[in-house]
Amino acid sequence: MESEFTEFAGLEQKLALLLADYNRLRAENESLKRELGRALEQNRALTARIGAATSRLDALLQQLPESLS
Repeated sequence: MESEFTEFAGLEQKLALLLADYNRLRAENESLKRELGRALEQNRALTARIGAATSRLDALLQQLPESLS
């Protein structure tokens, strides 16, 4: 009887640790998803800025005299 109780207590402790790990990892996963979303949005914004800068540079290059370009 005592060994069954000890075994049950051990399983209960392992389950508690497993649930704590699950909750911690779930919260971390949600945080990483939000971070990824912000990074993707920043990447889109920077890509748009690079495209605009490229267009401006191309326009400036077109204005240069042929002997310089």
